[in-house]
Amino acid sequence: MPPPSLGSPEALYHVVPSASYDANPSQIELDREGGAVETGVSTPPLSHPQTVLVTAPIRWIHFILGCAVLLSWNGVFFSFILFNGASQAVVGAYLQTSVIAVASLFGPLAVQAMMSGQAAVAVAVSGVQVISAAASVRGKTRVYISDGSAEERSAFIFFSLSTLFLVVSAGAHSWMTKTPIYQQVAASLERGRKRTAGEIGHADEREGLVTHVSSTSAIEDTANAFRVGRANAIYEVAVAYVFIVTLAVYPPITTSVQPTNPSTHPLLFSAFHFLVFNVGDFLGRYICSFPIFLIWSARRLLALSLSRTLFIPLFLMCNIQRGPTAAVTSPIINSDLMFMIILFLFGWSNGYLSSLCMMSAPSLEHNPRLKGRAEDVDVAATVASFCLVGGLSIGSIMSFAVKGIFCGCNPFTN
Repeated sequence: MPPPSLGSPEALYHVVPSASYDANPSQIELDREGGAVETGVSTPPLSHPQTVLVTAPIRWIHFILGCAVLLSWNGVFFSFILFNGASQAVVGAYLQTSVIAVASLFGPLAVQAMMSGQAAVAVAVSGVQVISAAASVRGKTRVYISDGSAEERSAFIFFSLSTLFLVVSAGAHSWMTKTPIYQQVAASLERGRKRTAGEIGHADEREGLVTHVSSTSAIEDTANAFRVGRANAIYEVAVAYVFIVTLAVYPPITTSVQPTNPSTHPLLFSAFHFLVFNVGDFLGRYICSFPIFLIWSARRLLALSLSRTLFIPLFLMCNIQRGPTAAVTSPIINSDLMFMIILFLFGWSNGYLSSLCMMSAPSLEHNPRLKGRAEDVDVAATVASFCLVGGLSIGSIMSFAVKGIFCGCNPFTN
């Protein structure tokens, strides 16, 4: 039979002979030897120290961990898809709850360092944003619109440094877990994780026992969380309302404020306003490291938290760019400097009050509602952190309604 021509289908498609593979039973080996189970030795529970000497390395590590908490939350350049953003939010919330629970065991100073670390990341992000905006509008007219190249370079540099910093944070946390003070203070959290199967009983008995113990433990944990939550309700409402007001106004209203100085580019003005808020937020958290500025009273903190509502009409008095159908009026506060001062105080009060609430809620020394129960410290911190995240969620939802009200437009399309 003559060979097929080059243009025929037979030349292009021909049958490839299949090779037969014989399984060699000798090459398949199953490990039938059971590994030895190391039986753990139960240790008596260590009492929680009433006064823990927090050294400088411990405070710096909690500062770094605080930075790591919000590092994955700051999507300044909106280059990630929604699924990625939602995943980072879930991981960030879980990480924050874990970090605040451990920090609370070391006392208010560790909590303050963690809160300051969160604000430090925001300052770094907004600083990069200001540099990016300044580079993109340098020598350009007021109506110039950036092509996005400067933002792309800044995003690459920022996320590269973020990845490196997260690796450093993981190393710092690993070092801290090996220190004697961590093993003493956080023994109650580590004891359950290190419990081995040999402590419970024979394999035939373990299935029912584990199910019963797990369900009982979950019920007790839930009951303790509700009990501590009711006792610390004032602190939790205060910290939640701080972030409800903040997210409802910043940034939907603050980014709508336009510069009154014609020589100021709106893009640079907006980027700088983020930096002013974040610097104020950081300084508000930082001054909580000085005892003279500390407030432990739950009622006073709640009153100060509610008083932040007054910032809303102050921002509405500034040079806000409203919807196209709104009447053009002269702003009451017709000064860029005055707007920045109000914004700085707004950020300062956010950081100051949120840090005080998070420091006070799990403090055995300054919160009489815990009644000296050392086992409630991490629970109180976890519930307070949950309320903080809840305030962020409610405030972000309210921001759409607030923007729709003052601009008279659809906040999802404008």
